[in-house]
Amino acid sequence: MGRKGTGVTIVSDSSYEIAFSYKGKRFRERVKAKPCPANTRKLNQFAAAIRHAIDKGEFDYAKTFPDSRHAAALAERPGDVMTVEKYFDNWLIRKKVEIKASTYTGYENIVINWVIPKFGKLALSELRRATIRDWLATIDAKKDRKVSNKRLANIQSCMRSALGDAADDEIIESNPLAGFTYARAERPAEGAAEDDIDPFSPEEQLEILGKLKGSNRNLIQFAFWTGLRSSELIELNWSDVDFVGGHVRVRRALTREAKGVAEYPKTSAGRRDVRLLRPAAEALAEQKTLTFLVDLDGPIFRTSAGERFSGSHQIWRIWRAALKHAGVRYRNPYQTRHTYASMMLSAGEHPMWVAKQMGHADWTMIARVYGRWMPSADELAGDRAVEKFAADAGKFTVKSGVNKAKTG
Repeated sequence: MGRKGTGVTIVSDSSYEIAFSYKGKRFRERVKAKPCPANTRKLNQFAAAIRHAIDKGEFDYAKTFPDSRHAAALAERPGDVMTVEKYFDNWLIRKKVEIKASTYTGYENIVINWVIPKFGKLALSELRRATIRDWLATIDAKKDRKVSNKRLANIQSCMRSALGDAADDEIIESNPLAGFTYARAERPAEGAAEDDIDPFSPEEQLEILGKLKGSNRNLIQFAFWTGLRSSELIELNWSDVDFVGGHVRVRRALTREAKGVAEYPKTSAGRRDVRLLRPAAEALAEQKTLTFLVDLDGPIFRTSAGERFSGSHQIWRIWRAALKHAGVRYRNPYQTRHTYASMMLSAGEHPMWVAKQMGHADWTMIARVYGRWMPSADELAGDRAVEKFAADAGKFTVKSGVNKAKTG
């Protein structure tokens, strides 16, 4: 038996019981330990520490006895006793039917490989902003390869979404990542471009197209002049083309994560009508002779075997071979999209129109990412307004700094 008055009692040959008063009630908790003088001393000290924490108002039932049935009943919120691992596992199950397969795969990877290994055993309510920030700051301290700001942003996006749902469901008091983003100051590697945007010049485009034939040439020319992603190109059907209105409807994409199932864009901006500029319309006219009569509602672009592309990887193979034969410095197929944006902006097209064509909700991203191509469009800034609204400008003269109409 434990010493009288300590609240510690031997109840079997493999456990003790600790009794204490908390919030006006008497509680008893079992502790597995083989009875012996040493264990009795340790548990007497443990019981004394519990009473001291209760007296100071610092006792945390869930932390002290995480497996107790009393912990959940005493917790102010479910997050005080629910572990990070349990919550995020349940959250993933729910999100699987709510979000795109590609988004889910990214979230699942982050939860399994980053969040749970670090925080899985913590109570969800213990996830504080400072805790997460300090972890992000040292996340790659023991790794040979640094974690990029993009990866850090993806981790935070996943956690922010999950914790936001937990706060909305009143599992925790508030979302610790609401309004917060951690990023590092990054310097580009010496000799590297300031970002990944590396468009093709008109001469390079001609060289690439010159090494392609038939459907493959039409596909790449169409990509250069519509800015569509590879995942969107392979899901285009002839029924998506409005030849009279001069545009193509983008409604679906086939990503690797979707595993063969076409997905719908997650934003309304992503579901868009893209104007068919002359080179894009010409590519479709050529393609029409190859696949339109095969299936009026079938894919516009097909493999050499006449099948729909099963994924972007097939386009990448065509692309690599074309650049190699053309002797053009390699950049990935996504640069066709960057090329489209840079051409439109350099020609003076309105950033809002370009954003709409590319599936962005507003033009702020266009300005941020492609801003360097926009100044060249300003050399004749104002001339179009003069031509449109100042046709009768010769009727005005300037006197004493004030424009007055001529009389007589």
